[in-house]
Amino acid sequence: MSCTKHLWIGGAWRETEAYVELRAPYDGALLAEIADAAPEDVDAAIGSAARAAAAMRALPAHRRSAILERLSELLASRRDEAARIVAQEAAKPLKAAYAEIDRTVLTYKFAAEEAKRIGGETLPMDAAPGGEGRLAYTRREPIGVVGAITPFNFPMNLVAHKVGPALAAGNAVVLKPAPQTPLSAFYISELLAEAGLPDGALNIVTGDGKRVGEQIVGDRRVGAISFTGSAAVGAAIKAQAGLKRVTLELGSNSAVIVDDDADIAAVARRCAEGGFGYQGQVCISLQRVYAMTAVADELAARIADAASKLVVGDPLDPDTDISAMINPREVERAAGWIDEAVVRGATLLAGGEAHGGVLAPTVLTGVPDDAMLSRREAFAPVVLVNKVNTIAEAIARANDSDYGLQVGIYTNRLDTALHAAETLEAGSVLINDIPTYRLDHMPYGGIKESGLGREGVRYAIEELTELKLVIWRTPAQ
Repeated sequence: MSCTKHLWIGGAWRETEAYVELRAPYDGALLAEIADAAPEDVDAAIGSAARAAAAMRALPAHRRSAILERLSELLASRRDEAARIVAQEAAKPLKAAYAEIDRTVLTYKFAAEEAKRIGGETLPMDAAPGGEGRLAYTRREPIGVVGAITPFNFPMNLVAHKVGPALAAGNAVVLKPAPQTPLSAFYISELLAEAGLPDGALNIVTGDGKRVGEQIVGDRRVGAISFTGSAAVGAAIKAQAGLKRVTLELGSNSAVIVDDDADIAAVARRCAEGGFGYQGQVCISLQRVYAMTAVADELAARIADAASKLVVGDPLDPDTDISAMINPREVERAAGWIDEAVVRGATLLAGGEAHGGVLAPTVLTGVPDDAMLSRREAFAPVVLVNKVNTIAEAIARANDSDYGLQVGIYTNRLDTALHAAETLEAGSVLINDIPTYRLDHMPYGGIKESGLGREGVRYAIEELTELKLVIWRTPAQ
């Protein structure tokens, strides 16, 4: 049964003149009527946050921590309901949706803990001539209003990675969730209200992504923007934001290198998990595999075999591994990239076919380095396995990318691992694991077109606070 969802502004629901249908990606079922915010609605949300920012700044750290801890507890107690929301609106298989809720619980718990650990340091002023008789220390202060723009693929946890640190730091938030996944955000707003968050500290506006997003980014009352999404949109936000603080978590075509001494059966299992989990719609989804010639054929065959055994179906079925992609346009795009690779000489070992909104898990070998599947972010259940003759060649081809989020290497040689850690161009290098690995307290972010700044709760708090230096001069000096 569908429902009507208004905007969440100032701690209350706000009706709008227009609403749009939200339908499930898997079967097209009507899930809700979602408010389509007009410019005056967005202005009201920003104004509400600006007024609440003073109250949040004055709220003691232990109170901010208690609110976030209570939110974590409430979400854990309603795990089943929350997971079903994610599964329906995002077509995320239920087993993956449960995993996301569990991570989200931890993300808010980390935020609650970090709220009590925001501090500074003392500086030895007398380390320089003229610094005698002075005491100096730093403190971190909230920016004020944070504009948060989130994607569809982790509608609970990526909201948590912006809302949690922002509130922990004493900011107020204007959140624009992805058009396909607003129900998760609205669900969190209700839980936060129950947890005791001051009115106006979280405001949620839904509607046209470009129009609403540009209004949030361009408003002078918004002091920082935290965005997760495509590189193109991230670049546009950075250009518009001017001197605002901007954190951008963008895309990738993540690679893993496989040395000839790796446990191929184990590596293949992890590659299948990393490449096909949630239909490959993950920023660090494994896309490119560079395997030494001696093991490449076996590895590709094992990944293809794993792909063929995945259960495709309804995301609400507990047995489902793969369901619909977020919309038919993405299926058509990814299928076109697969066809291009095959026409140019790649070999299709598994998948490749699309039925409705579902793209079958796909494995290819021999994909040219300048093909779309090699160059751009597939954001689909597609894994390429290409042969290399040396580790040096593998590192060069892994680095030959406009992205640099996370990359992995499997090897039992210590010198090879250390060399890879130093020379691979990415925000994170994983040794003996796939790049599709993230814990919610680790620093997470990339270089090149993969973004600016870092998330992971403590690191996000640093991005969403201002560093102030205080210097005392004693009267005798």
